[in-house]
Amino acid sequence: MATTQGMCKNCGSLIVFDNRDDKCECIFCHLVFPSAEAIEILENPGNYTFPNEKIEESEETRHYYATPVYPDMVEKAVARDKTNRSGESETKEKANEFEVQAKDVKAPKKLVIGLAAGIAAAVAIVVAIALPMYFSRKGMLNKITSSIDTVFDGQIKVDTSVDSDGFSKGYNVFGQTCQNIKVATADEVSSKTAEEIFRKYCDLRNKSGNYSSDADSKVTLEIYTPKGIYKVTASGAEYKEDEVIETTQTSETSET
Repeated sequence: MATTQGMCKNCGSLIVFDNRDDKCECIFCHLVFPSAEAIEILENPGNYTFPNEKIEESEETRHYYATPVYPDMVEKAVARDKTNRSGESETKEKANEFEVQAKDVKAPKKLVIGLAAGIAAAVAIVVAIALPMYFSRKGMLNKITSSIDTVFDGQIKVDTSVDSDGFSKGYNVFGQTCQNIKVATADEVSSKTAEEIFRKYCDLRNKSGNYSSDADSKVTLEIYTPKGIYKVTASGAEYKEDEVIETTQTSETSET
């Protein structure tokens, strides 16, 4: 079965009917007339005049398609909509017993306990290593700070007081083992003086941290003067002024 389109010769409305039926009916004005005539009018609608007369409905078999809507279907649709809105389903679909869902994926209890214990152990190890190092450095820094004046006495003037935040004004000691120190002074400084300050700081650091003289190789001293910067290590003193660097070996090396 196939459907064919035509045009009503009374009101000009589009008509859909069975192509096997020799008659068609307009669903708007209910005129029943030959199907071939409806097809012909649709092909050349400009050649026709539509009278739009009132047609009395007859008991003749209908020649158009209609989809019946039963009242119970409407009621069921409304009830289904209300059920869905409340979060419940009228007919619950049976879950696929072979489908793996998120709620089914659970780590074994032993695995969860093992992971938690491993994380706790790792944190404990980090704390056990970090805390002693922190307190060790803090204790050494306090010892160095309390005796820092002995490093500069008789050499240069350095402001060893602290500000409101607890930071020293004329020098800064930093590094995990207090191996770095920066000093600011308004005095003129020579290479010999810079090296003497370096030696005194190494002695104070070794005494505060129970280090041997071998630890001096890790120490770096920087002295900021009005005209340049001295950088002193165990190898000697470097002086930088106007992008010119002069290197002077330690007294022991020079004598050698």
